[in-house]
Amino acid sequence: MVRKPQQKINFILMGVSLVIIILGFALMLGPASGSEYNPDIFSVRRIDVGPMIALLGFVSLLVAILYRPKH
Repeated sequence: MVRKPQQKINFILMGVSLVIIILGFALMLGPASGSEYNPDIFSVRRIDVGPMIALLGFVSLLVAILYRPKH
């Protein structure tokens, strides 16, 4: 049996992974630091949560590419 390189479920999973990656980068966004000190640039959301969600998205993208549905 010849397997197709990518099936519909793989593309759906890759789309979900892309949304997770975009969400992670969106959480890292915020106002730029101007001439005065802005402590918001060191918030937990921008330093910890956003990068971890983006990393989760990249890992799930790898899983989505390698996923083989059972027949």
